[in-house]
Amino acid sequence: MKIVVAYKWAPNPQDAVVATTGEVDLSRAKPAVSEYDPVAFELARRLADATGGEVVGLTVGGPSIDTPLSRKAALSRGLDRLVVVADAELEDADGTRIATVLAAAVRAIGDVDLVLAGDSSIDVAQGQVPLTLAGVLGWLGLAAVSAVTAADGGLVVERSLPGGTTVVAVPTPAVLAATADAVVPRVAGMKDILGAAKKPVEVLDLAALDVPAPGATLATLATAKPAGGERTATIFDGSSPAGAAAQLVGALRQAGAL
Repeated sequence: MKIVVAYKWAPNPQDAVVATTGEVDLSRAKPAVSEYDPVAFELARRLADATGGEVVGLTVGGPSIDTPLSRKAALSRGLDRLVVVADAELEDADGTRIATVLAAAVRAIGDVDLVLAGDSSIDVAQGQVPLTLAGVLGWLGLAAVSAVTAADGGLVVERSLPGGTTVVAVPTPAVLAATADAVVPRVAGMKDILGAAKKPVEVLDLAALDVPAPGATLATLATAKPAGGERTATIFDGSSPAGAAAQLVGALRQAGAL
């Protein structure tokens, strides 16, 4: 089984600076593997180990995604090899454009049985790329995946939905978006980090891929704080737990939350 993990090398929002206007400045944020993607790495590695398969990392974006640091950060997380599409044209690409380029790269890798991804990227957090990718490929796509195992003729996938847990049989090829708490990702050790430098990396030329010309693109016109004014904090006297609980309930009712 050949498994591709689509991940994003993105600015860490913990380093972001938020202006009083609500505008977010990520210019000083350090890049890293998007926070939700290590779950997909771990699911892919476990599935590949169980089936004797291969795990291929795949990332697309601007030139800054392809550095020795970014390669090592991804390859130390259980990948067998890495495929990168880095081009200035993709620097600020929206989710639809990213999905179309990922689809072209998946086709170029060839014979892919499964694409795994985190359910969202930590910087944009729209959650649209995995299912858009599935649509472009013409494959089955599922979100909210909390577990995946191999089965005759395909996969058995567990999904965590608002109404409970659903277990479904999924034929391959498919695209799955994993929940943030599906598994606990492994922490790369020194051996993993040193070994990452020896793993193969393939850089695909965007111009050589079969990618449709970009259509309409999004542009951010303005940002603003959420409606409702400034956040407030209320401190209750905790000397009496019952009294504090009553005060909390009263405050929530006054705020319209109950």
